Amino acid sequence: MTDYVDPTKERFAQFRANDREGPVHMLNLVRFRDQAQYPDGRLATGSEAYANYGRESFPVFSRLGGRIIWRGHFELMLIGPQDATWDECFIAEYPSVASFVEMVRDPVYRDAVIHRQAAVSDSRLIRMAPLSSGTGFGGSSHEA
Repeated sequence: MTDYVDPTKERFAQFRANDREGPVHMLNLVRFRDQAQYPDGRLATGSEAYANYGRESFPVFSRLGGRIIWRGHFELMLIGPQDATWDECFIAEYPSVASFVEMVRDPVYRDAVIHRQAAVSDSRLIRMAPLSSGTGFGGSSHEA
């Protein structure tokens, strides 16, 4: 099984190449290690290390216009691998592709991401274009 923690250079280049107008929504599904794996050997749980990442990266995230637009607590995998569970589930909104790129290049963020790398055993970061919500499935809006 492959675990996913950081994007590859090729995927990040694809992300940057799609520099459309408007906000970017990023669905984050994150699984923590029981014990964080810091390069310097410091001790923390994965949850504690991820909390450190959140606290240290928040000033950069918010300064660039980022915000959390949805957060949920994982309960059950109804369709999909039963062993795929997630400790953090949220959607972050960025004003633009450029703001996300600026965040990951910021020196303060780069220092904070060490905590994320120590904390995370597996994750999914899924880029989405926001659409209107509607009331039906399949992209349609059904009136009652």
